[in-house]
Amino acid sequence: MGDVRGHPDGPWVEFRTEGLYQHGPSAGADARAEGEPTPWTRIMLGMDVVVGRGHPAKGNFTVSGWLGGLPGFRGRGGGHLGMTLRHPYEDRRVRFERHPRWYGVYEIAFLEELLRQTVAAGEAHRLADADWLGRVVGRLTGLGLAASGGPREAVTRARQAEGPAAP
Repeated sequence: MGDVRGHPDGPWVEFRTEGLYQHGPSAGADARAEGEPTPWTRIMLGMDVVVGRGHPAKGNFTVSGWLGGLPGFRGRGGGHLGMTLRHPYEDRRVRFERHPRWYGVYEIAFLEELLRQTVAAGEAHRLADADWLGRVVGRLTGLGLAASGGPREAVTRARQAEGPAAP
C-alpha cells in the first residue's frame, strides 16, 4: 500500500504472510515499526485509514489528504493505517506515501471497512493473499454511491462471495 514505484524511498506498507511490513522512513514513536513486521494476530478490531498527514478531526481525510491528489496541487500527501495491537497492548501507525491519483471518499470507506471486517473475522492473514484480495477488491471497484446498503453491506457481500478461509 503506497507509492512504491513513484517514490521507492518513501514509506509504503507491504501485506505479507506474517503481517504488515513498514518500508521506508517512519516518524516519531512509530520509527520502531520500520522493518519490523506487525503480525496479523496482534491486530485488534480492524484498522483506521487516514489520508493526509496528522489526525483529522473527523473522518478519514485531513485537508492535505483531500488536496494532495488533486491535479495541480503541490505535494502528494501520505497517510497511515492506525491500529491497536495486543500482547502487549499498544497503538501503532504504519505510514504510506500516496499514489499520484486522488482517492475518493468511497474508496477509502471500502478499504477501511474491508480491513475492519477481515480483522474482526479473525482472517487478517487473508489480506496477504493477493488473489483473494484482488477478487474482493474487484467486486467493490466502481461501486461508489451505487453500493446498496453502503460500504458495510457491499464489503460483507464481497467477502461472503469469496467464502470462508481455509482451515
